[in-house]
Amino acid sequence: MPNIKSAKKRVLVTEKKTQQNKAVKSALKTSVKKFLAAVNAGDKETANALYPVTVSEIDSAVTKGIFHKNNAANKKAKLAKKLASLNA
Repeated sequence: MPNIKSAKKRVLVTEKKTQQNKAVKSALKTSVKKFLAAVNAGDKETANALYPVTVSEIDSAVTKGIFHKNNAANKKAKLAKKLASLNA
């Protein structure tokens, strides 16, 4: 445990930010799983409805600094490819 006041504060702030980041990542993973489940089930309507929501959550994670923009672009491209194969 740190002795210096600023170090104690950094520990608390880091824990709080870690929890916030985990919540965003968890919500994103849930959204991606729902989208992929719809694609695997062949449900075009649900997949088309969930795609913009999922992409929006990925973009939100990039804005918050949780993912790098290239990582997000890679994730979005994979989802778009799955959606295109479903709609084809």
